Amino acid sequence: MSDDARYYQRTIVKDELTSVLLQETRPLRVYLPPGYNELLSYPVIYCQDGEQFFNFGRIATTITRCILDEDLEPAIVVGVDVNTANRTSEYAPEGERHDAYCRFFAEELLPYVESRYPVRTERSERIVAGDSLGGTVSLHLALDYPSLFCRVISLSGAFFDITRERLKAADDLSWLEMYMLIGLDETDVKTERGTFDFVRENRLAKEDLERKNVVLHYIEKPGKHLWGFWQGELSAALHYFLG
Repeated sequence: MSDDARYYQRTIVKDELTSVLLQETRPLRVYLPPGYNELLSYPVIYCQDGEQFFNFGRIATTITRCILDEDLEPAIVVGVDVNTANRTSEYAPEGERHDAYCRFFAEELLPYVESRYPVRTERSERIVAGDSLGGTVSLHLALDYPSLFCRVISLSGAFFDITRERLKAADDLSWLEMYMLIGLDETDVKTERGTFDFVRENRLAKEDLERKNVVLHYIEKPGKHLWGFWQGELSAALHYFLG
């Protein structure tokens, strides 16, 4: 069997969760690692933009390779799909659906996943991950629910004024651990809310995070605001938290 074929020996369950808070049914993708055994327990990675993390980020193939070849601890991955028409409204902290989305994540999604899959329930065994605004909402989930989330992967997070004001107002954040990646070619990124210098915004957020004693692993390297960049960086992010 070729190495590539081995990396496809995993299970991805298509699931869905009917949310009272969002008043809709939300598609989920649940990755079960090689050798999955429901009598064991696993760390869990919750991904915003679930469809993109699986299709463009190729997280299932990457984590399988890391588990089989690089001694990564086996983990379950839960991709939470988003309707692109509502993405900014849900992920941006000033969005009209943002509060409901964060409540959905904490009050509906976690109990649903934990009742059906053998994921560990300590906050240190949960990782919440996102790209761009997905990184933003992942950080805000940890700030809103520190008893639930303390580990965040941010791939080119959109950390604009409202997020940085939230950080400035926060108490000590030494309980929070964050893997933060930004591409040096992201100085002129067009978004729904305007054009932004993501390098500048991430550097400013880094200063605020450090002032609050966040355990921060911060990386700048050449890269654009695209999955072509983030996909190649997922392995390092997974290894940072899962060994």
